[in-house]
Amino acid sequence: MKSGVRGLLVLALLLGAAWESELAWPEQNASAHLAGVIKKWESFERREFPEQATLRGQHEADDRLTDVSDSAVLRRRQFVNALLAEIRSLDRAGLMEQEQVSRELLTRQLAQHARLASLYANLPFGSFPSDGWLPLSSLGGPHTTLVTLAQASRFASRQDYENYLARLAQVPDHLRNLIKRMDSAIKAGWIGPAAPMERVPGQLSGFATAAIASGPLMSPFSGALRGVDERGREDLVARARQVLTQKVAPAFADLKRFFEDRYLPAARGVPLSASRLPAGKAYYDTLVSIDTTTAETPEKIHEIGLGEVARIGAEIRRTLDSAGYSGKLSEFVAAKRADPVQRFGSAEAMLAGYRDLAKRADAELSTLFAVLPRMPYGVRAMEPFERDNAEYYVQGSADGLRPGFFMANVNRLDRRGRFEMEALLLHEAVPGHHLQVARAMEIEALPEFRRHLWITAYGEGWALYAESLGKQMGFYKETETKIGYLSSEIMRAARLVVDTGLHRFDWNRQQAIDYLVENAGLEAGFAAAEVDRYISVPGQALAYKMGELKIKALREMAKARLGSSFDQRRFHNAVLDDGPLPLDMLEQRINVWIGREEAGRVKRAGAAPIPRT
Repeated sequence: MKSGVRGLLVLALLLGAAWESELAWPEQNASAHLAGVIKKWESFERREFPEQATLRGQHEADDRLTDVSDSAVLRRRQFVNALLAEIRSLDRAGLMEQEQVSRELLTRQLAQHARLASLYANLPFGSFPSDGWLPLSSLGGPHTTLVTLAQASRFASRQDYENYLARLAQVPDHLRNLIKRMDSAIKAGWIGPAAPMERVPGQLSGFATAAIASGPLMSPFSGALRGVDERGREDLVARARQVLTQKVAPAFADLKRFFEDRYLPAARGVPLSASRLPAGKAYYDTLVSIDTTTAETPEKIHEIGLGEVARIGAEIRRTLDSAGYSGKLSEFVAAKRADPVQRFGSAEAMLAGYRDLAKRADAELSTLFAVLPRMPYGVRAMEPFERDNAEYYVQGSADGLRPGFFMANVNRLDRRGRFEMEALLLHEAVPGHHLQVARAMEIEALPEFRRHLWITAYGEGWALYAESLGKQMGFYKETETKIGYLSSEIMRAARLVVDTGLHRFDWNRQQAIDYLVENAGLEAGFAAAEVDRYISVPGQALAYKMGELKIKALREMAKARLGSSFDQRRFHNAVLDDGPLPLDMLEQRINVWIGREEAGRVKRAGAAPIPRT
């Protein structure tokens, strides 16, 4: 046994004693016991993942980055296992209804982490994103996380700026540990294929030289600084330039060099399928289960995808035929993108276009929801180094100091036509991600962990369902915008086919690209970027359509049972107001809601008439 491994085992034993002490529980009633378990989990999340806490508006660890050393990964793994044992020992019979939901949900979350970690055998990889074997890809990594923090951190006093500088000073250690993890992954055979990674060195370039001091990580120090006088500002600006050029940039240069010299050469020739990683098919099966929150096999999901592609494709064909267009979807989309009427002349014009759509969407929300969140949202441009990435949403903070933001890719004006923007805005902002995330954060009756939880099938399923509400909101009136929505939907259906094709049926990259081009009408370059995403993050792309299909099925079930009493406003809040849930738990909760609606209908029908006066 090597001395380094022996040292980690000794450390684990010592930490085990510490965790055992912290996790010990006295005799108490079930509600108090559960509240204690939840408090431990919430404290653990805030302590262990400072970046996540900052984005949530929890500021006690704004001066730190997540510790991704081997010892920290082992510590987190041990904590999860111990807390899982504790919550499983808790008798649910003594719990109130929402407490039972919380117990089941936290048990599943902990079991999911433990299950994923077990697949890494004795390797120092955990089940949390920051602990994984692939902490860096073309989709993001420490560089994108730091930029998000620069945009989203609180800067209201000198201490906030000091915290940010302290966080930047930890970047070298953080990146060294990431390099160590990726090097261990190479040796263990846990390595992703090269194709999705080829863009990474270019993304890191702007962070690896002195140019970093004029980039987005310096943005908090531009202009006047809140709570800081001019002399203090000069000091902070000078120190920021120093830490960025003398600590952060050299650390990113080391990461870039490792990636080019060690990781990419090892990645070339690696099979695309996640089922061919060391854990075999069990690894992809686990990812599919986690991302879809269903028991469906990859084979079954592949078949569902084929059926959905055929169904949506037929609707697209009818729409094009009714407009007198006999060509393919891909040809129609290419022609519209090339049409000057559909193009924006500047980034500012595109941002203004999205903001106009947001105003139109906001005006319709009261017809769809009984209760709306208070948190506002905005539209913000993505950074230039993100030019090849898809648009996304950044959540607001629980302290109310930062709104949510739809991040628009205005770096590629040729990539989006006006006709595609309606569905995208509805997905990322309202009634999609922003509305769902903000509503959950504001339900004070829910425990903190439920208000901030992200479950991909639920969150992305809701956002895709939100796109389908566009017609009744007054969108998709033209053939072009309707095709924009249907193109978005068929792409999510095609993902079911392509993701499983790659990772279960050994499709090659070109086969996957061709399927998207032929069936979803994607431009070849965009299709290649999509396929690289599916290769990098196996299973994630399955969540959208599986979640949307479940929400639509639950709506139809509710309409069938409630008949004329069905109220879509109340149904939508029933979907949202328990916070994010696995799809089977969501179905259970909707059944409870339907039962209460039925009971209310019976009670109203049997009520005595109100006497006239």
